[in-house]
Amino acid sequence: MIRRSPLSRRASLAAAAVLAAGALLLTACAGNAEPGPTSTEVTADPSASVAIRLVLEPGNLDVRETAGAALDQILIDNIYQGLVSRTAEQEIVPALATDYEVSPDGLTYTFTLREGVTFHDGQELTPQDVVWSLTQVKQNPAYRDSARLANVQAIAAEGQTITLTLSAPDSTLLWSLTGRAGLILKEGDTIDRKTDANGTGPFVFSDWKQGDSITFERNEDYWGEKAQVAEVVFSYIPNTQAAINGALAGELDVLTGFDANLTDQLEANGDFAVVVGPSTDKGTLAMNSTRPPLDDVRVRQAIRQAIDKDAIVEALGAGRTQFGPIPSLDPGYEDLSDVAPFDPDAAKALLAEAGEEDLDLTLTIPASYGTTVTQILVSNLNDVGISLNVTTVEFGAWLNDVYINQDYELSFVLHTEARDFENWANPDYYFTYDNPEVQRLYAESVASTDEAEAEALLAEAARIVSEDMAADWLYNGASVVGVGTHITGMPSTNVNERLNLAELVEGSQ
Repeated sequence: MIRRSPLSRRASLAAAAVLAAGALLLTACAGNAEPGPTSTEVTADPSASVAIRLVLEPGNLDVRETAGAALDQILIDNIYQGLVSRTAEQEIVPALATDYEVSPDGLTYTFTLREGVTFHDGQELTPQDVVWSLTQVKQNPAYRDSARLANVQAIAAEGQTITLTLSAPDSTLLWSLTGRAGLILKEGDTIDRKTDANGTGPFVFSDWKQGDSITFERNEDYWGEKAQVAEVVFSYIPNTQAAINGALAGELDVLTGFDANLTDQLEANGDFAVVVGPSTDKGTLAMNSTRPPLDDVRVRQAIRQAIDKDAIVEALGAGRTQFGPIPSLDPGYEDLSDVAPFDPDAAKALLAEAGEEDLDLTLTIPASYGTTVTQILVSNLNDVGISLNVTTVEFGAWLNDVYINQDYELSFVLHTEARDFENWANPDYYFTYDNPEVQRLYAESVASTDEAEAEALLAEAARIVSEDMAADWLYNGASVVGVGTHITGMPSTNVNERLNLAELVEGSQ
């Protein structure tokens, strides 16, 4: 997701992949949470309230129609669930279904619905709720990820068996069902989803103090193992130093979304340990190839070869270099560092060949992103003869001007969504990239019933995207989490996309 998110058959997903506003945005942690920073056993306090610092507050709670990773990050797994979910290792596992099967031809998906599940308002989960929920998503283009169910021809229930019949194979369907497209809501529910939530997860929505915090309470009637803390408070604190000060003052138990270079400061008094985990965060430098001189592949390649990605990763204090559209956690990843390695001299030669030795370009970036990356970009590009003017805008203006209207030359944002290669196969997406061969390969990957084949097709398509110099991928971000030494079970993988807090524990050693 930019924090939010293929082809013509999924054109409506373009708006769904909207981005996260800060160098942090969303997480794909579901299923088993990861251990905290200490292996020392703690005695759980079931009455505990855990305060977690987040950066990006959602505009509303409507997980059906509102884009943005800020919703996925807290609502999926904790409040809302689907038939299947994801583990921290990105594996697909049963959730509201006890098991599932996929036919050899990839056209029939059969799920056994778990019995004894109730929604937070006490109503029973029924097979009809599943049929209704998935049908609503499929038939309503205004719903986030509606097009992800495009190949689903029929949704039916017989007893506790839910059957999805497809018109054509879709290798991405199970993964889609672990996200918004697969969330199960109560048919006939009358709540206002913008301000309230009614799911089946281990936590219940309790309170929202807009501009400050959102509070979840333990679901005492949860169908699975109950949450081990009574309450989770998500405190929205955009300023990192203010968040660290709050943590050191004992006001916060967990910090996400901060600079790894501040580790020593947070760990100074021994009350916190910083855990660095992998993520699918992609620091993406988009290049509008519909505008001269960026319509010249030589100029785009020169920009890529002028940028010192190792320096960016070092300055950020965490993460790894990335040279293509697929991060290492996702299927289809390949090390593409051979395509456009750092080489300022080669960049200068390319610009001279293109007749663009003295070039002015504008980079549009959300104001919340800070200056670390932009300072390096300005310096690197200046070294090869490109003057980079940095324009910072509010995130709403970025969405309107860049994301929707594609009115930009260069833009930088952090795309956090896992398995979002579909955006490179969508010519209407704000990347402005249109390659029929990539679109064909992606469609073949989606249609494949062989996992290895599907992954190989993605890798082939990703290499083409990189060789076309469609954009630059400045870094693959890390999940940097400061965890109180009294906390265990806090996820540390992909925390900017989804935070599954089912195994969170606070207690004394």
